[in-house]
Amino acid sequence: MILGYHPRTLNLSNMSRACQITGKRGLAGNRVSHSNRKTRHVQNVNVHTKRLLNPATGRMKTVKLSTRALRTLKKWNRDGKVYDLNLLIS
Repeated sequence: MILGYHPRTLNLSNMSRACQITGKRGLAGNRVSHSNRKTRHVQNVNVHTKRLLNPATGRMKTVKLSTRALRTLKKWNRDGKVYDLNLLIS
């Protein structure tokens, strides 16, 4: 786990728990007890690995997405918006 490290020293860009579209990453902070003792705590992002159809190319692509990004893509599909997953990821 990542417990015990300062949030600025965490290199979350190479870790797998980050959304490839929105860039959401985990937050690091402290749990504070009633006696004001502090222990390190990490809040991870709700990330899922999905195989999605890229509407621009018609090919399947495996992407790690947050739940918010999945809901947005679902809305775009419902409304008929044409997007390119390759452009959203890079």
